[in-house]
Amino acid sequence: MKEYERKQLLERIDRESATVGAEIPERITVQGEQVDLREFVFEIKRRDTIPAGERERVDQAKKNLRRERLERRQRIEEDDISFEEGERVVRSIVGIDRALNGLENLGPTDLEREQQAQEAADRKRWMSFLKQALGQKDSGSGRLGGGAGRGRGG
Repeated sequence: MKEYERKQLLERIDRESATVGAEIPERITVQGEQVDLREFVFEIKRRDTIPAGERERVDQAKKNLRRERLERRQRIEEDDISFEEGERVVRSIVGIDRALNGLENLGPTDLEREQQAQEAADRKRWMSFLKQALGQKDSGSGRLGGGAGRGRGG
């Protein structure tokens, strides 16, 4: 493949509109394993919420797809392949991007709500601990420690 052809293929991958009109591949080999990609993406997108166990599966799939995309891009950048083979690789990358877009745009999940609630509870406990450690009663003053410059770090 000529260098200008290689650049042309890489530009097609990087174009923001590359996935417009593109289809998610029916089946794809990701990290050496055959995946029914289209079915997986549609199955996940059909659900209103994604349970915790499924969220981990989706996150792992996205990670594997990103890794596969990078490997395929490097193949275009570095390998001695024909322009026709490069075009096939570009189509597969665009299909991976389309699948990633579908998986990235999932709505909020129960797990995400749980995590936000957990973080809010952690912040509340942390503030309570700091008030207690700094000797401040829960007077509602909003200040920690009763004065700047006292102790360390002030």
